[in-house]
Formats: sequence, C-alpha cells, structure tokens
Amino acid sequence: MEILIVEDEAEIAQLIQLYLEKEGFSCRICRDGITALQVFPEQKPDLVILDLMIPGLDGLEVCARIRQRPGAKDPYILMLTAKGEEIDRIIGLSTGADDYLVKPFSLRELVARVRALLRRTLRQGGQTQTYRTQHFLIDIEQRTASRFMDGVTEGAIGGAIGSDRAEALDLTTLEFELLATFMSYPGRAWNRTQLIDKLWGSNFFGDERVVDTHVARLRKKIEPDPANPTFIKTVIGVGYKFEDQAQA
Repeated sequence: MEILIVEDEAEIAQLIQLYLEKEGFSCRICRDGITALQVFPEQKPDLVILDLMIPGLDGLEVCARIRQRPGAKDPYILMLTAKGEEIDRIIGLSTGADDYLVKPFSLRELVARVRALLRRTLRQGGQTQTYRTQHFLIDIEQRTASRFMDGVTEGAIGGAIGSDRAEALDLTTLEFELLATFMSYPGRAWNRTQLIDKLWGSNFFGDERVVDTHVARLRKKIEPDPANPTFIKTVIGVGYKFEDQAQA
C-alpha cells in the first residue's frame, strides 16, 4: 500500500519511512503542504501521515483540500502534531483526519495505528450485497449509493432507478461504510464503540469523537436539513440510529 508522509523535520520523516518500509509499505516524503497537494493525485496514496505544522500550507488546510478532491481514492489521514490540547484534536478530526498522534510518539505505536486504519473494512460476512430503504439504495459490491427523493420504487434493484428524482450520493469510503452499516440495521441504536469496532476494527487507537465528525459529514450529504436530521438520529446517552422504512 502507498503512504504519503508529509513532515518537514527530515529526521522524523526518514525514521517513519524506515519503519513503514520494513513493514512492507511503499512511502514517499513531502516537506511542505503545497508539494504534498501536487504529489497526492500522482501517487494516489492509501494513507497520508500529515504533520500539522508544515510550511506552505498547514496540515489542517492540506487535510481539508484532500477531502474536497473528487475521485475514487479517499485516503485515511493520520495527523501528527506537537500540540496535545483537546481543542487541537477536535479541530483536526473535524477537518477530516481519521486519527491523531501527538509528538513525541513511539514509532511502533505509529505503525500499529497505520495498520489499524488500513485494516478497517465493512464486515458484511459475505452475505447481503444490497440494502434499500424507502429513500436510499446501497450496493456493497458496486460501491454505489443513491437517494430517492420520492422513495424507492419497484425495479430500483439491479441498477434500474425507478424515480426521476433519484441522485447518486458522492460519499467518501468511510461515509459509504457508515451509511451501509446504518442501513444494515434500520432502527438499531449504535454507540460509538460499536461503530468504531464495525468500521475501524478492534485495534482502533484514536479518539471516539471521530465518529461524531463522520456522522456530521454524512448528514450533510443525505439529510434535507442536517441541523434537524430526518434519517440519522441522535440517541441521547447512547449514540446514533438510522430511521427509514426498510424495503423487502
């Protein structure tokens, strides 16, 4: 797998590269934000290790621009920083980072976090490949998701869209997996730990509030009014649940 390391401290960048290449990853180093954004579409990395304080454009701006780019490849982003305050973690996660590691850190921990991020998959058990509810259709195998403004009509499965008010949803990898997880059990209340285990796996090391960030991003793409969600509801004291009538 391809990893892009964006770190202006040469010694740290080289050590990260050394440890990751020993684990079988292919790495490329950039020393500033502008170069990273130039290299990104060429390398198409599976994961970006991104320092917060880098020249040119800082890590937050680079992270935001990567998330805004169209394309099939939506890399995982592990943010590095010397800042350990809670507000910095929240800002980093809200910008689109998937995990957060504070300097100084153990290189073994960094490798473990990289592996945990790259292992995360939507575990469907090889069974159902398609889920549909009244307003949504998701195909696991084709990795497509659609929203039906008037509800799903007969004949929508198999690619024939039964409404002229259907729209394809432009979801990142994680947003797709999150929506598929919700649609696999409509009405079920999920807590953050359960969602992390489902999407990231049991070896996740990061902040549980990363779930809130990605739920908010998904709501912006599927809800008529994200501030007053119709489909992804907050369950006070528990977490979240998806409400939309399931279709047989």
